[in-house]
Amino acid sequence: MRKRMLIDEYLPIYDVRERHRIAVHAPVERVYAAVRALDISEARLTRTLFRLRGLPCPPRFKLDDFLKLRFILLGERPDEELLLGLVGKFWTPAGELRLLTREEFKNFNERGYAKAAWNFSLTRTSDDVASLETETRVFCTDSASRMRFRLYWTVVGAFSGIVRREMLRIIKRNAESGER
Repeated sequence: MRKRMLIDEYLPIYDVRERHRIAVHAPVERVYAAVRALDISEARLTRTLFRLRGLPCPPRFKLDDFLKLRFILLGERPDEELLLGLVGKFWTPAGELRLLTREEFKNFNERGYAKAAWNFSLTRTSDDVASLETETRVFCTDSASRMRFRLYWTVVGAFSGIVRREMLRIIKRNAESGER
């Protein structure tokens, strides 16, 4: 039985879910440190997609930079899970992102928006191997936003998967090489 995760607490009901997993040959503690130190500036395709969306992509782009873009650090269980959240109208050019607290995210239900939760979770499979997974969930607050998001996701969904897999590969490389 799967343990209850932070993503289950913050977004138990969702309209869209995407998961990706990779085995990392490193202790779970080192993998988690690589998650926390993730620098997406190493991800060429991700940087290109950010630029196409009009998002800033400085020479170094780490977790704190996501928080500057109105992502919320919803929770963290070191060596187990890190959870980010975001509320907006993702299908619009600017995204109309909302700046919220953790509690406001949890209770947010204003019509016309979508709530997204994105985590990295780790499971120790042996002393020197960890399973690293990322899961993205999106909940739309009404049927009109659900329809708009699904049209948007038809175009963007494949790219989202590419971004997530690219991030997993960077974390794997850094954890296995001992980089932080």
